[in-house]
Amino acid sequence: MVAPSMTRRRFLPEPSASPPAWPARRRSSLSREARTTALIVASALLMEQLDATVLTTALPSMARSFRSDPVHLSVALTSYLVSLAVLIPASGRAADRYGSRTVFRAAIMLFTAGSILCAAAQDLPFLVGARLLQGAGGAMMVPVGRLVLMRSVNKSELITAMFWVLMPATIGPLLGPPVGGFLTTTLSWRWIFIINVPIGLLGIGLTTRYIPQMREAVRLPFDGRGMVLSGVSLACLVFGLELASRGAGTRSVTAGTLALGLVSGLLYFRHARTVAAPILDFTLMRIPTFRLSVLSGSATRIVVGATPFLVPSMLQLGFALSALQSGLVTFTATIGAFLMRLMAKRVLRAFGYRTIMSINASGAVLLTLACALFRPGWPFWVLSLILFAGGFSNALQFTSLNTIAYADVPNERMSAATSFYTTFQQLTLTLGITVAAAAVSASQALAGHAQAALGDFSAAFVVVGLVSVLAIPAALSMPRDAGAEMSGHRSSSAGSGHDPPDRRTA
Repeated sequence: MVAPSMTRRRFLPEPSASPPAWPARRRSSLSREARTTALIVASALLMEQLDATVLTTALPSMARSFRSDPVHLSVALTSYLVSLAVLIPASGRAADRYGSRTVFRAAIMLFTAGSILCAAAQDLPFLVGARLLQGAGGAMMVPVGRLVLMRSVNKSELITAMFWVLMPATIGPLLGPPVGGFLTTTLSWRWIFIINVPIGLLGIGLTTRYIPQMREAVRLPFDGRGMVLSGVSLACLVFGLELASRGAGTRSVTAGTLALGLVSGLLYFRHARTVAAPILDFTLMRIPTFRLSVLSGSATRIVVGATPFLVPSMLQLGFALSALQSGLVTFTATIGAFLMRLMAKRVLRAFGYRTIMSINASGAVLLTLACALFRPGWPFWVLSLILFAGGFSNALQFTSLNTIAYADVPNERMSAATSFYTTFQQLTLTLGITVAAAAVSASQALAGHAQAALGDFSAAFVVVGLVSVLAIPAALSMPRDAGAEMSGHRSSSAGSGHDPPDRRTA
């Protein structure tokens, strides 16, 4: 295997940029510059999150406008996901080559242009093309936005900064459905895309003014063959998983698409071992904290991807609740997530990453299995309390995962790490929907139900809960002092005045 030459690479900020990543000084709160950067990145990600959720409420209206079957409109969702999957791996390399500010600004421009074209679409093929363009922008916005943050804040500031960046993941899914429903009902479905335009223009201006321009001093060769193989693999896997989760297409088409994705993935893995700078660098998995975050996070994200699909469907089909009643119950999970993100820094400082991630991984199993016990006779406050606890726990777990992953990543490999991590985030979240849908369908078939019933959703929660068990050993394998520089937590051995051997938090 040819190892990348790290000795010749160094991080090169432009003259106007802020100091490079994570200097030695420690701060208790975000600096003014870091807070501004975090808010700009968060605003761009909120736009992307809102767009992903408002579209689902507008699909019936769009189908009538295009004189098309509403089922066919799912391609507007899938095309965006495929574009994300193909281009996310190249995002870090593009930022290294052309500069973080240039690429992040271009990503917002592409997303905004795609939104304008979506609003102007007169038929489904045009809409699909516009969504592909939007996906290209989204593929760069998420990992490059995270990379900008990694390179703009101290390690001790990262947990606080992540609070702002992760809030779109909490607020976006909450605001999306009501905003989409309001705009579609009172104005037109086209307005769900038009609202992105002023946000995008503001983001372009703020990025130009405040986001630092940083790039790698040494330009590595672009891995074109790896881009093709990884792109085909990820596109087929995401598209195949979407087909499976929605029950669209024949079984042979779905199986063939997934098989092609797996074969391409194996070919890519073989290729990546022979080049110095692969587009997706699996040697990052040699870094213990990064590897354990990816492994534990994958199991956790399967659960988180499945839950928004299962809970509303269970409450509406199994409990005969209205969409509004269902929304009010599930809203409590968002409240729990919001409150926890306000407290995450203090909790991690008090207990450390290993303890928190182990407890959360175990708690996720219990809370997911508790959802399998939901019955119509239960008081709403009990259902809401369990969902609140789940949102609270998941938010703390994701804050931990999204920060500890970069604790020991060298700065010159940060762009590769953000691309790699974001790729697997997207893949496992999609896999969560597929696992949930497959479990419901299997239970429905075994029970002979004409349509999904309460027991089928309970069975799916059991399956998802068993998947979440896989996160526990990865969390327990974390070093006791992992991420201590970020959290400020010190183990008992550190408190005694003697540092444990081989402490590596830089």
